[in-house]
Amino acid sequence: MPVRLEKVGLRALGIAECFREGPGQISHLAGVVVRSDRVLDGMVFGQATLEGDDATDSIIDMYGRLSRSDINVIMIGGAVISLYNIIDPEQLFEATGSPTICVTFEESPGLEEHIRRRFPDSGERKLEAYRRLGGREPIMLRTGYTIYARAVGLSVASSKRLLDRFTLQGAVPEPIRLAKLLAKARLDGVS
Repeated sequence: MPVRLEKVGLRALGIAECFREGPGQISHLAGVVVRSDRVLDGMVFGQATLEGDDATDSIIDMYGRLSRSDINVIMIGGAVISLYNIIDPEQLFEATGSPTICVTFEESPGLEEHIRRRFPDSGERKLEAYRRLGGREPIMLRTGYTIYARAVGLSVASSKRLLDRFTLQGAVPEPIRLAKLLAKARLDGVS
């Protein structure tokens, strides 16, 4: 279903994570549904295994547990989370029907060398998943900040319009910012 960018009540599901390395090896994921008028409209929690391959499935599960048909876009803080747990935005789009934008906030030469060093014996599968992500597009937000995005189901121009609608200040869109706060609270045991 195409996103109608002029719609007043656009809803974005923002996903972010927070973790500490050590026993348990789990990253806490949080998702928040935010309307384009900045109203928080739902939340959900999940988890991903550090260095694992379950982040995509976990996000699909989180989306399903929300039981909503009004989410217009999924925004994720990164496409590689939880110590190289690589998200597949194409699979997310196919499973949910919602366009997906993975956002990072710094320019970088990429993660291939890091993946090779961290997974010397088993890194080829992760490298293939990472390469399938393709490149990131720099997007200058109306706030004056540049972010880097991978979008599936949306053009770069439509991604920019959506990101501008959901970014109040700085570089971090509100759905991702709020999800990050919730993930950190979950990690810290705040109830």
